[in-house]
Amino acid sequence: MTTPSSEPIHSSGAPEPVGLYPHARRVGNLLFLSGVGPRQKGQTHIPGVMLDAHGQIADYDIAVQCRAVFQNVRTILEEAGSSWDNLVDVTVFLTNMKEDFQIYNRVYAEYFKDNQPCRTTVEVNALPTPIAIELKCIATI
Repeated sequence: MTTPSSEPIHSSGAPEPVGLYPHARRVGNLLFLSGVGPRQKGQTHIPGVMLDAHGQIADYDIAVQCRAVFQNVRTILEEAGSSWDNLVDVTVFLTNMKEDFQIYNRVYAEYFKDNQPCRTTVEVNALPTPIAIELKCIATI
């Protein structure tokens, strides 16, 4: 059995990765996205995040972060030749399940009312940048 070729995808419209990895990787007709957060390309301000003098999260708006994450995912998908409707699996990482889940779930339902991919939501202690949500997605091309 031969292994399908793997093609890295680097988005020109999504925020820069925080490490040495592509925004996505295409394998056959599947597109695997690296973790995507709400940061904006070329900006230091993160939508929905208020930092203190030490660069730590002082306050945040999870709804604003959700919308920014979903836009970043859409940008990567479209640049890679896929689309929002082709998402088949979404893993969501929240840093505060108790406080954020209801709002996140409401915003998620707005964006996924027509396409309903499989979904897993987990709480994590922290994410690599001062954000409260990150998505890991799989789509078809």
